[in-house]
Amino acid sequence: MEYDEKLARFRQAHLNPFNKQLGPRRHEQEPGEEAPHVTSEETLPELCPGELEFRCTERVMDLGLSEDHFSRPVGLFLASDIQQLQQAIEECKQVILELPEQSEKQKDAVVRLIHLRLKLQELKDPNEDEPNVRVLLEHRFYKEKSKSVKQTCDKCNTIIWGLIQTWYTCTGCYYRCHSKCLNLVSKPCVSSKVSHQAEYELNICPETGLDSQDYRCAECRVPISLRGVPSEARQCDYTGQYYCSHCHWNDLAVIPARVVHNWDFEPRKVSRSSMRYLALMVSRPVLRLREINPLLFNYVEELVEIRKLRQDILRMKPYFITCREAMEARLLLQLQDRQHFVENDEMYSIQDLLDVHMGRLGCSLTETHTLFAKHIKLDCERCQAKGFVCELCREGDVLFPFDSHTSVCSDCSAVFHRDCYYDNSTTCPRCARLTLRKQSLFQEPGPDVDA
Repeated sequence: MEYDEKLARFRQAHLNPFNKQLGPRRHEQEPGEEAPHVTSEETLPELCPGELEFRCTERVMDLGLSEDHFSRPVGLFLASDIQQLQQAIEECKQVILELPEQSEKQKDAVVRLIHLRLKLQELKDPNEDEPNVRVLLEHRFYKEKSKSVKQTCDKCNTIIWGLIQTWYTCTGCYYRCHSKCLNLVSKPCVSSKVSHQAEYELNICPETGLDSQDYRCAECRVPISLRGVPSEARQCDYTGQYYCSHCHWNDLAVIPARVVHNWDFEPRKVSRSSMRYLALMVSRPVLRLREINPLLFNYVEELVEIRKLRQDILRMKPYFITCREAMEARLLLQLQDRQHFVENDEMYSIQDLLDVHMGRLGCSLTETHTLFAKHIKLDCERCQAKGFVCELCREGDVLFPFDSHTSVCSDCSAVFHRDCYYDNSTTCPRCARLTLRKQSLFQEPGPDVDA
């Protein structure tokens, strides 16, 4: 900037604007020698016209206020006394208010104020050599190295300035706090609860009232009331309990009970501990929808499609396990983010239901189903050889258990045409043969005729 360049030249020349003498004499006056007559042109150093004009202009300007700003805070910036820094900050703020709006001097004053505040904060919270890992109340805190991310301390509820402050994050529940607040943490890690008791509260907002909590916060036990005296009572929609403003920041989260009972995905206010618990549980398959709410499949058509696709994938799994090409291609890793899809067709996570609601799960699962079916029916000869022929009509193409027009015997897993299976009033032919074979093996021998 033009002002900065002028200011740099001004300081480099060491010109004092309050000194009436414009410059040093060129020659030292010797004793007994007459002092030469010095004009203003002779006293000035050899400068370019622009610099001369700048010096003359600065001499006319009122520099008392600006020089007061640029000199005194510089000296105080290196001071270690907190009171002196606070005094310098107040004076710098007053200078900013008196300077013209949007001027270059005001911008420089703001930059100086920022440096003073950073220095003051550094004195209050010195950057000491601290361990990179701290274990406390089942938290595993790691020292953060990011300096540009602005976070909020979960303990003191203030901003963490990563540029000058040391802070830690728990790798289990992502609890963040200053290094100075680390020893004051009193809340145990939520991840331990997830490990030992991975289940949801499936009652919608089970409120019991403030009297059951003795009019105290459900977590830190400080006095609370609905009137806000001495602290405001905030209800968590997940637990139904009331919390203080330090334990409840009005965070929003989807409530599992409202999803499985009402198919309601509207986020509601929850406490900090509930928010962390729900965030850690969002991908865990702990919801058995057939037992919790079997009528939900009649209401949500997408769930019926997802269940059918999951059943087909489970029937494809034996083909991939015994196929060398499929194992080399690692086809089952297509569902590595939803491992429970290749283990059963009953368990769901909240993330699964969210994706069903948004329409994402149906599309991705259909693509995976198509890829798996293509390998079995077209690409791999070994998998094609494991197909079935309908033993009731003995006609048509090779059948696979995941085809839409087939039916699978629940006892022997034989595959038939759906129309043939339901039109045939007898039992499964394969099951009938197996029954006769067992009877012949265990049938008692008849009496000896010769005897």
